[in-house]
Parts: sequence; structure tokens; C-alpha cells
Amino acid sequence: MNINVFWGVLVPFLGTALGSACVLFMRGKMNEKLQRSLTGFAAGVMVAASIWSLILPAIDQSSGMGKLSFIPAAAGFWLGILFLLLLDHIIPHLHQNSNEAEGPKSRLGKTTMLVLAVTLHNIPEGMAVGVVFAGYMAGNEKITVMGAMALSIGIAIQNFPEGAIISMPLRSEGVTKSRAFLNGVLSGIVEPVAAVLTILASGFIIPALPYLLSFAAGAMLYVVVEELIPEMSAGEHSNLGTIFFALGFSLMMILDVALG
Repeated sequence: MNINVFWGVLVPFLGTALGSACVLFMRGKMNEKLQRSLTGFAAGVMVAASIWSLILPAIDQSSGMGKLSFIPAAAGFWLGILFLLLLDHIIPHLHQNSNEAEGPKSRLGKTTMLVLAVTLHNIPEGMAVGVVFAGYMAGNEKITVMGAMALSIGIAIQNFPEGAIISMPLRSEGVTKSRAFLNGVLSGIVEPVAAVLTILASGFIIPALPYLLSFAAGAMLYVVVEELIPEMSAGEHSNLGTIFFALGFSLMMILDVALG
């Protein structure tokens, strides 16, 4: 694994760790407006990354199919949606601002299920990074190292608020600062693991790259629609979530086009 791939895989995790560290320096419960803004920003980044870094490259790499070049992207997209839907039903987890757990009944504590909820939607982000860097390592001329790094940087940017969003509420639940920080960090460790496993399987991945790019996109968009958008719109009406969604979307779009 060369140095570019090493940092590309590690950068998103560092974003989560830095965000989680906010609990070590901030007091009290995270302001609701701030949490809504950060959630909207993360959702915007994920939507833009899904389009410019994953779906459009998937269609582009299937250009030899002519007017049917949408097929791998559409098929992979639905596989990603169904994969996250399956995980949503078999893994017990609890979303922010919710008192009712999802998935099978479990005796797991609230803290553990909050961490599992974030871990669940970090899986497709790690896979997305792994798929893109696997394509770059295989010499795919349509995937540049800067384009792959743009995706990693974008995910790291949206992981920063996610890290804070998981560690800060844990602190307000009575968890110690150090444990809240550790739980936030652990929620992000799945990303480099998923990325590395994807890269190690690159011999099987490359022929199906268009399907896998759009698979990651479908999984990420499932998280946005099922979790992040409801959270950024919950409670008293406010346009903050929408504004920060647009900010995150435009920032990721700029990163991908400028660096890709």
C-alpha cells in the first residue's frame, strides 16, 4: 500500500477522531441548532460525494454500453440501498433524538446502540473510499489520486461533525469525557477497516467497479434519507439544516471537481 493510499484510507477516520475530541474541550450539552447545522452539513457532503465521486464515475466507466450505461449504476445503487436496509433490520441501534431502538430487540445499553447507529452508516463511507482507491491502484485512468483524495477529504470533513454529534450527547447522558471520546473514535474505526478490506479484495472488485461505486453511493444515500435528513429537520422549524446541507453539498462538489 503506497503512501497516498495509506493517507487516503486514514484521513476519514482522523476526521471522526478530531470531531470526537470536541467533548474533551466543550462543556454541557451540544446546542440543538449546532447539532442540526452539523447534521445538515454532513448530509450535504454525503449527497455530493455520492453523485460526483461515485455515481457519475460509475456511469462514465460503463460508457462502452452506450445508452445502457446507466444499468451498472442503477443496479449497484439498489444493491447498496438493500444492503443498508438489511443491516438496519439485523443490527440493534438507536438514532439521536430517539428513545425507540431499531433492529432486533436487545439488552444493549443506550450508549452502545447510539455508537452502533453511527458505526452502521460509517460502513458505506469506508467502502466508498476503498472502492475508489482500489480503482486508482489498478491503474484505472478515470480515477486519479487527487480525485480519490477529494472523496477522502470530503468524508473526513463531514466526519468531524459526526464525531462531535456522537461524543457530545454521550457526555450529556452521564458518560465520562474520556469514554465519550473513545466511543466516538470507535464508531469511526470501521471506516478504515472497511476500506482496507475492500482494497484487499481489489482483484475481484475491479471488473465490477461501476457496480461497486454505485453500491457505495446507494448505501450512503440511504443513510442520508433514513437518518440525517430527519435529524436535521426534527424539532422546532428552522432553515439551518437546509442551509448547512447546501453548504456541505457545494463544498464537496467544489472539492471533487477541482481536485478530480
